[in-house]
Amino acid sequence: MIKDEDELEEALSRPTTADIEAAGELSGDLLILGVGGKMGPSFARLARRALDAAGSRHRVIGVARFSDARVEAGLQHDGIETVASDLLEPGALSRLPDAPNVVFMAAKKFGTTGAEGSTWAMNTFLPGLVAERYRAARIVAFSSGNVYPLVPISSGGATEDTPLAPIGEYAQSVVGRERLFEYGSAQWGTKVVLLRLNYAVELRYGVMVDIACAVYKRCPIDLAMGMVNVIWQRDANSVCLRSFAHCQAPPLRLNVTGPEMLSVRYIAEQFGKEFGIEPVFKGEESSSALLNNSSRAIELFGYPTVGLLELLDWIADWIRNGGALLNKATGFQMREGKF
Repeated sequence: MIKDEDELEEALSRPTTADIEAAGELSGDLLILGVGGKMGPSFARLARRALDAAGSRHRVIGVARFSDARVEAGLQHDGIETVASDLLEPGALSRLPDAPNVVFMAAKKFGTTGAEGSTWAMNTFLPGLVAERYRAARIVAFSSGNVYPLVPISSGGATEDTPLAPIGEYAQSVVGRERLFEYGSAQWGTKVVLLRLNYAVELRYGVMVDIACAVYKRCPIDLAMGMVNVIWQRDANSVCLRSFAHCQAPPLRLNVTGPEMLSVRYIAEQFGKEFGIEPVFKGEESSSALLNNSSRAIELFGYPTVGLLELLDWIADWIRNGGALLNKATGFQMREGKF
């Protein structure tokens, strides 16, 4: 079991042999835009550890506003160079260092309703600026599975060829993000991978943590979105690092998630057994859900290293022992796209 946040951060940033090989093949420094979010710090540490293990002296540079100074200090302690910057400030991008490898992680989802303008600025306007500024780089940009419509559960999940039909302004703005990187790729030949992530989980945050906490607190669990996909955050970070070898023009699109479609009811019942608590449900499962088929990514990178049963055990133990939580609900139950 993972006992505390230090062990958790180590597990989330532990490179595999494939990660080390991918890092060794990187030519030049790695720039991470939006490193201060939920995934950014663990990805930066994984990349730094993989580069070190490969004997590479290339820099890892993380850019964010760093409203929490502890995040910046922690990254610096672990060998990541940092630049504090509001990327939407005029001229901010021109002041950043050049880099041949760029990860775009900057995004806004929660708080979109009522602040749609800032969401579009971060999710669409900024990617256009980044596409121009780093036209000569290889870019791996995080998108979202929310770009797809709700699909029948019997479909096996949306594939990369499923027509986009985003629900709500957040999802629409993420399609805008993809379109601006597509524009940059067509205009300047920029090689890009777009990662449609849905959903990354760790022990402090994620769909499974939401469900576990609801069971533990005896709160009703909404079954309207009755099926979900999840992937251990370290495995999603690994896909990101290893995607640089697959950057291309026009961009490659990849669904990034676990291979299974998971029943919300089943997950809740398993946590109920762990806690000795009978889950409380409301509503009924719908015949459709936000589901992604990750076969293409699995063909390229293999299966995730951590599966459902291990995640169930880790998360249950973490919550039972009072582990720290980010207390940020994912909103996975939302069927109308309002976040």
